[in-house]
Amino acid sequence: MPAPKTRLIVRTVLGLILACCSLAAPAPPAGAARTAASAPAAACPTAGLGAFFDGALPGRLRDDHVPGAVVSVVSHGRTIFAKGYGSADVERGVAFDPAKSLVRIASITKVFTWTAVMQQVELGRLDLDTDVNRYLTAFKVPSVRGRPVTLRTLMNHTAGFEGQVVGTGARTSGGVPSLEDHLAHHMPALIRPPGEISAYSNYGAALAGHIVSRVSGEPYDRYVQSHLFAPLAMNRSTATEPVPAPLARDLARSYDSDARPPRRIPFTFDVMPPDGSVSTTATDMAHFMIAHLDGGRFGTRAVLKPETAARMHERSYAADPRLGGYAHGFMDRTINGHRVLMHDGSWEGFQSQMILVPGCDLGLFISTNGTGGVDTVTAVGRFFFDQFVPASAKPAQASSQPSPTPPTLRAEAAPRGGFYKPARHNESTVEKLLVLLGPARLKVDGDGTVRFKGETWRPQGNGFYTRADGRDHLVFLAGPEGRRYVATDGPAYQLMGAAETLPVNLGVLLVFVLAALSALAVPLARLRRRPRSSAWRIARSLAASALALGLAFLVLLFVQVLGDTSEFLYGVPFSFRALLVLPVVVVVMTACASFYTVKAWRGSGAGLTARVHQIGLLTGLLALTWFAWQWNLGL
Repeated sequence: MPAPKTRLIVRTVLGLILACCSLAAPAPPAGAARTAASAPAAACPTAGLGAFFDGALPGRLRDDHVPGAVVSVVSHGRTIFAKGYGSADVERGVAFDPAKSLVRIASITKVFTWTAVMQQVELGRLDLDTDVNRYLTAFKVPSVRGRPVTLRTLMNHTAGFEGQVVGTGARTSGGVPSLEDHLAHHMPALIRPPGEISAYSNYGAALAGHIVSRVSGEPYDRYVQSHLFAPLAMNRSTATEPVPAPLARDLARSYDSDARPPRRIPFTFDVMPPDGSVSTTATDMAHFMIAHLDGGRFGTRAVLKPETAARMHERSYAADPRLGGYAHGFMDRTINGHRVLMHDGSWEGFQSQMILVPGCDLGLFISTNGTGGVDTVTAVGRFFFDQFVPASAKPAQASSQPSPTPPTLRAEAAPRGGFYKPARHNESTVEKLLVLLGPARLKVDGDGTVRFKGETWRPQGNGFYTRADGRDHLVFLAGPEGRRYVATDGPAYQLMGAAETLPVNLGVLLVFVLAALSALAVPLARLRRRPRSSAWRIARSLAASALALGLAFLVLLFVQVLGDTSEFLYGVPFSFRALLVLPVVVVVMTACASFYTVKAWRGSGAGLTARVHQIGLLTGLLALTWFAWQWNLGL
């Protein structure tokens, strides 16, 4: 079983990768592209909110080992419910207060960033479809296949950046470089052309926030304070890290739910503030939700013009019109037949979710302060919808405009089995190893039923599949250059090449391990018979030693990966960087062993068995070399 910190990091990574897919639900009718002007549904019932949360939250918090939670619900321009449950700070015995307790909302910060982008679009300073390099001076973002990264692709998470988690946190403010420096020197590789498929990107949101700062002339935290928090009367909110002194005492603490009792997690700085730095209260979040439900207005103040707010809420991307997608940074879903705009966030131990139902003029914000809150938020959110957002008699209204489906993708009628990796994955650094550790196998039954991610998906015709519980949907897509995808209402997945799959890599490692074990015979053979050629003896010794060193590397690698990985959030630890020197040494030794083997092949006095064995040893070393190269392990 992984160490507690490892489980914590796994939960955090999953929260980042699977952002907002927990409430994936029935998609709109085929061909529908939803807008903010969804047909008004029958008024959603809101009576009994207090009884509902009083009955649903305390038990879930206890079962999921979460100290506390805070909730706010808005409707028709006002906060209709707000309450705290459990402890905001266990050590000090502070209870959660919806108006006072600050929580770190992590990736929900992105919605503030996207709102800021739309403010600058409204002012004419930004254009969503212009190359972002127009707004950058210190560094440039490369194009792929002649297609530039734009603000629209950043909002849709379709810019093509690879996934990146290592090095996204810092322990102290001293470990946080300027946003411009970090973006310039830690740009993830672009692994596909912009606009092809959605793959959630923290870097992309941070880049958008930096662009807002560039064109406005204000640092990100100051901009958000002046242009969003202040007009929305969000007086207990900040995007500054660490939280300023007047608010810091009321910042809730977060906890590792896997520890018994739950262990406090220290404050962790986000090195890319526009993607996750906001700390706020449930009451302040209610103001933000009201503004987005009321055309950008809160009371007598406005952060967006009604037409800009309506544009922001229009769907801007879908891998297939029958699936969930994005609406200029909001995650665009349909739940119980209602169109929903939503986002969630996960950082430290905080798990938060914001859900807007424009057709009901209803908004929900919920945040918990334990890693187990992933389960709490998911369960309570579903119960909330079933009770207060009942199934609509008619589906969310479709736009008369064609769905913004990527022109480079086409739906495939026939399912394609195999191993799939998240579309959000890494290819250029050691993080690529996560692809090997977490593949998802897709199987197709004889009747066309698909089995994927532990779920059963039944064919509905025309290449469209519905999960057995009706809460998610799936489509197979073909892209350029032979790329194949499976897209759901939430994340998308990419078909893995054979060389990336677990069975192939286990086979390669088996070749190496067998060769390494057989290398034990080399010193025994030398005791029985000493070869005449010194070059042959060197070749044999080098090969055996390289195999022993390679075996030690693999053992240490698996100990590192399966042990405490919490340090990776702050960067690649020195111990791991040192470990990656070993494959380089093994390759050098392999090259030398190969040279001496060729040099001594004739006249070595070695028998046929020894010669075949030496070839086997070198084959094992080549297998390890390929494995290290394939997964960016020092090579």
